[in-house]
Amino acid sequence: MTEPAPSVLEAVLRRDRQIVMATLLTVIALSWLWVALGAGMEMSAIEMTRMPRDMVMTPAVWTPAYALLMFAMWWVMMVAMMLPSAAPVLLIFARISRRERAAERPWAPTSTFATGYLAVWAGFSAVAAALQWGLEGSGLLSAMMVTTTAWLGAAILAAAGLWQLTPIKQACLRQCRSPVGFLTEHWRDGSGGAFRMGLVHGAYCLGCCWFLMALLFFGGVMNLWWIGGLAAYVLLEKLLPAGHWLGYAVGAGLVGWGAWLLVVA
Repeated sequence: MTEPAPSVLEAVLRRDRQIVMATLLTVIALSWLWVALGAGMEMSAIEMTRMPRDMVMTPAVWTPAYALLMFAMWWVMMVAMMLPSAAPVLLIFARISRRERAAERPWAPTSTFATGYLAVWAGFSAVAAALQWGLEGSGLLSAMMVTTTAWLGAAILAAAGLWQLTPIKQACLRQCRSPVGFLTEHWRDGSGGAFRMGLVHGAYCLGCCWFLMALLFFGGVMNLWWIGGLAAYVLLEKLLPAGHWLGYAVGAGLVGWGAWLLVVA
């Protein structure tokens, strides 16, 4: 089959980029909207964000249906928070896919890659929902979805900070900060290859950010300031030239915050 002329190919690549970007923006916007409206719960995240941390509320009754709702809440929240930082690798993957298969539409393998990526965060969401269930049952997490004891809050802060300083965190961050390098190292052909690459990239992203997401138990699982702040930080850490130094600085700050919280308590 004759390959398209360079000018035609560039026009096609620009169109593909616009389609992929528009799809990503739509999914991200809908995810943020669903989270802001309360993710299926009786109270919106906007209302919960405005309430005091120590406000007394009736604890939720954990049924299978409620557990499934909490899993969905966590997963959609991860889509809203993590998909923006995955946009660069998805856009580059779509461009390479078009060049590899000029006659095919690249959004099919790109959506497969994204599915693998989000599947990893679905696994994290299941663990987070189970942990939330256990913490609420033990009284360590309030009905406002925030920690109830200073020592647990301090432990989460310090542990998240220490993780920022570990070699594993930095190794995962390097993969996330270099989408071209990641695709070059891990490229696999076909739909199965796209899904596998999505899983691998998701695993690196999880290794980079999972403890940061645990900070939601301290700040408030449905607190929009914490959700938005963490999402913005993850994006900056991956995109800024000095993102790895930002990670070190934030790690040291979190450790200090945890220590300070124990002292004042």
